[in-house]
Amino acid sequence: MNRVIRIGLIVLSIFIIAGCGEASQEEVVKNLEQTLTDLTSYQTKAKMEMQTGEATQQYEIDLSYQADHYYRVLMQNEDDQEGSQIILKNDDGVFVLTPALNKSFRFQSDWPSNASQPYLYHSLVSDILNDNEAEFKVTDQYYVFKTQTNYQHNHSLPTQEIYFDQKSLTPYLVKIYDQEQNVVVEVTFEPFELDVEFEDNYFDVDTNLTSGIFSIPVNVMEQQLPQTDFTIQYPSVMFGSELSDTSEFDLDEGRRVVLTYTGEKDFTIVQEVRETAMVAAREPEWTNGEPVHIGGTIGAKTEQSIAWSDQGIDFYLVSDQLTEEEMIQVAQSMTPQMEK
Repeated sequence: MNRVIRIGLIVLSIFIIAGCGEASQEEVVKNLEQTLTDLTSYQTKAKMEMQTGEATQQYEIDLSYQADHYYRVLMQNEDDQEGSQIILKNDDGVFVLTPALNKSFRFQSDWPSNASQPYLYHSLVSDILNDNEAEFKVTDQYYVFKTQTNYQHNHSLPTQEIYFDQKSLTPYLVKIYDQEQNVVVEVTFEPFELDVEFEDNYFDVDTNLTSGIFSIPVNVMEQQLPQTDFTIQYPSVMFGSELSDTSEFDLDEGRRVVLTYTGEKDFTIVQEVRETAMVAAREPEWTNGEPVHIGGTIGAKTEQSIAWSDQGIDFYLVSDQLTEEEMIQVAQSMTPQMEK
């Protein structure tokens, strides 16, 4: 049976269910699973809001998928265009690219199947299939599931609500809740364009680094970047430790600050800003870690460290005493402030 016929039968079954009364949870789950099985490609846009402390981070997301393992997720932060990033998966692995700064990391990772991804269709359906206690309701336009999330190193966001359009069975809205049932992350999708044909090199690393998505040219060996107003940032979450030492170093092309925290759980935070950046094409840096969201950016996480860039500043947190979840909480709590 060819793909067109299978999709037609799925659509027909949805209309039959609608004509016979309200759809059951089992019927909707079965149709969602079959829809993904037959899905060859899609493209859509989404808006994501993340509450990080007292601040709200807003993203414009451009999503592309091609069966069976090609992903391109372009995330643009309105407050930091130079920091806009692309998560890319192709035959060579998983990459996080920052095209404006020509930075790229290559991960040994099974992303996106290793954890919940609130902006990816497959991940949302997987969360439903893996939760035997998922709640279900039907509204005028949507099928709504409330499920557990699968954030392996962040248990502070345990549940989510997922809204699927009844006609297309594609996601419309995702709300992720903290333990007090406050909405911390909200993703709103535009309609999905299905069966999209992409250019042959659409999911290539070099193509995405040099595509001109962002304004900084990449055909020069050295590019002078605007000087960043480097205000030292401090964490508000410290897990019983206190700042015991601050070291500052002048670099030939910038400045580095090292914060040392000691107490119940020791850790070190390095902050560095450079006034010039090499922007000629280069090979991605290898890391054994996993991609992780740190406030308004995507970083690289290992068992004992997290590296990320935000607003032109490079951060590196290392500790052999903090857990991975604790490191994420420390990193996400970083703000420019006067140390008390």
